[in-house]
Amino acid sequence: MLFSSTNVPPDYLGLRSEGERRKGDRRKQSRGGPDRRQTDRRRAAVRNVVLAAAAVVLPHHGKTQSLDNKAFRVPPTVVTPKTASVITTVESAISVPPEHAYDEFIQEASDLYGVDATLLRCVMQTESAFDALAVSRAGAVGLMQLMPDLASELGVDDPFDPRKNIMGGAKYLRRLLDLHHGNVRLALASYNAGPANVSEYGGVPPFPETRKYVKTVTRLVASSRRTQSD
Repeated sequence: MLFSSTNVPPDYLGLRSEGERRKGDRRKQSRGGPDRRQTDRRRAAVRNVVLAAAAVVLPHHGKTQSLDNKAFRVPPTVVTPKTASVITTVESAISVPPEHAYDEFIQEASDLYGVDATLLRCVMQTESAFDALAVSRAGAVGLMQLMPDLASELGVDDPFDPRKNIMGGAKYLRRLLDLHHGNVRLALASYNAGPANVSEYGGVPPFPETRKYVKTVTRLVASSRRTQSD
């Protein structure tokens, strides 16, 4: 059934004449020309600034990508675990003379093998001058100048380790003292030239080096004992 709209006011159908536009509608619509409101001009200016800034900051892409694209996803934050740090300071240092740097190990070896500590120290002084890293032309190593084969036989797996080297040298001196019935001069000669040469010559071999060695060690022992008694 059709109704005639001839008697219905234009405003009822949502129709307005050009001169009947409401005041609220006029505020919602932009005016053209010089009478555009100041608010509209400010909004337009702000919008232009934002768009210009976005054009500079955002990277240019040839193809528009959706927000679901991986390129727009924020990568997960990688947190590096903190590592512990230790800070130490040295407030003072005491200089130890070389001849007393290994007193603790010398005394330990002396107690273990029953070799006089003074004798051990004097042999060490003559052999290496208390240099734990000393290596002779013949290949003897460390404080007590042990040859590699002898060090292995004595159970010294690291001849550059001061304690192990001293223990090995004391063990060898104990063996030589027992071999020569406590005769220190013959034990020292065997330490320098080898037991076979001492046995062959029936005493200290006539080698200048060996004789000088025995004399040097016995002199150092006598001097040390005099100092200790004073």
